[in-house]
Amino acid sequence: MTELVDHNALIGGYPFRALPDPTPARLVADMERLGIARAWVGHVPSIFYRDVAAGNDQLFAALAPHRDRLLPVPAANPGYPGWDLEIERARREGCPAVRTYPAHYGFDAGGELMLDLAAACAEAGLELVLTVRLEDGRQRHPLDVARDLIGAEVRAAVRLNPKVHLLVTNADRALVEEVHFGSTRAEASRIRWDVSWIWGPPEDHLAILYRTVGRDRFVLGTHFPFRLPENALFKLELTT
Repeated sequence: MTELVDHNALIGGYPFRALPDPTPARLVADMERLGIARAWVGHVPSIFYRDVAAGNDQLFAALAPHRDRLLPVPAANPGYPGWDLEIERARREGCPAVRTYPAHYGFDAGGELMLDLAAACAEAGLELVLTVRLEDGRQRHPLDVARDLIGAEVRAAVRLNPKVHLLVTNADRALVEEVHFGSTRAEASRIRWDVSWIWGPPEDHLAILYRTVGRDRFVLGTHFPFRLPENALFKLELTT
């Protein structure tokens, strides 16, 4: 049986609403209950910190008791001094990836700063995680003004370095299709997508994407604690 790995989990408080127990302990309990072996875990507060190093400190400390199952995915803001040290720390700590948030950090997803970040990730052998959105726009707080990532930005990011690999989380079917069919085969082969924001039955968007884009381009992602992890697992079980 294939080991279940959640590629899109987060811990920590969110400034715009209370999340239901966004802790490593609850994440591990949910994983035990649902049969998820390991999880890639980011840090919500780091999305809003100007200097993400402090947030990464908090992430590593919080996950230390659970490192056999919870893999840190620290943040990197290429617009802030010392970001390269976070890439080196991620490599040294055996992290599978790093996360960045262009809309929140205020840099161009296809510009010079992303070019430097993509090159650093490629050199370190780290996947680069881009997040399309954290919440549906209809439920956002008025102060939550960061826009969604768009398809053109994902395409621009993957074209910055021929060795960078992207994991794009919280994308819907329309964005997946826009990027996949607007990319070369080589570019598309370096992009993976999580299933957290893609409709399963009865719309069957995930089944359609399996057939048109390829099942191997999609990975489990729960978007814990913003969403119930059961949602993503049920989609996988019901999609053929």
